Amino acid sequence: MRHLAALAILALAPCWASAKDLPRVASVNVCTDQLVLMLADPEQIVSLSALSDAPRMSVMAGEAVKYPKNIPRAEAIAVEEPDIVVAGEFNDPAFIAMLENTGTPVETFPLTVALEDVPDEIRMMGRVLQQTERAEDVARAFEVRLSRIAEPDEEAPLAAFFFPNGYALGAGTLSHDILTAGGARNLSAELGLTGNSRLTLEQIVLHKPDFLVQAAPYAGASRSEAMAAHPVLDGIPVLNSSVNWVCAAPQLFDAVAEVEGMVARVKEERD
Repeated sequence: MRHLAALAILALAPCWASAKDLPRVASVNVCTDQLVLMLADPEQIVSLSALSDAPRMSVMAGEAVKYPKNIPRAEAIAVEEPDIVVAGEFNDPAFIAMLENTGTPVETFPLTVALEDVPDEIRMMGRVLQQTERAEDVARAFEVRLSRIAEPDEEAPLAAFFFPNGYALGAGTLSHDILTAGGARNLSAELGLTGNSRLTLEQIVLHKPDFLVQAAPYAGASRSEAMAAHPVLDGIPVLNSSVNWVCAAPQLFDAVAEVEGMVARVKEERD
């Protein structure tokens, strides 16, 4: 319900408004960056977050290089004079409050926890940008693809999220939805875990997942990453999650395809 007044003003603008009349936007979150790049006219984009052109953070890093980057300081963004700022739920609340105190409207987007949430977030950004028709086309295409997905059965391959320090993802997360949409069962969910959780090496060994979902390692080394590369895991196939897994965008289906590829490999090896 936050900033309904700002959205109401945008919604009442005439649909025939020219490009120069469309709201100018600054995005301060890597996921809202991607929705802005997907839906906005180039002239609407005042600036994007500093991570918007990082290939390991954004599926639209290549497109983002063309636009100015902002820093998360309210006064610096206020000087840019955007009509509205779009942020994510995990942006610093103090930063958001300071932005609002400058008189800059802020629209905060929720954390995406399910594939079915994505069309609503696309439509939400469409309303903010006055690009509702464009957003509706993207949202409907997403819904069509989503409608074709079936839940994995009890014979489906078992996968385990096992990131540095044993970090795992249970039911009620976007990654869980991607995994099951790709045709695999989630060990964390089958153990009754929800949201952000952890698995131990002992649990992995005991339950013998068909494959692991991990993060591609960064250069260098860390003790937290060493756990995910323990020798006891040797021989278990690994699917490295990619940037496609992160934000509310059509590229989530590329992540689903990554899982489908691993599921097909596991089934072939079974046969």
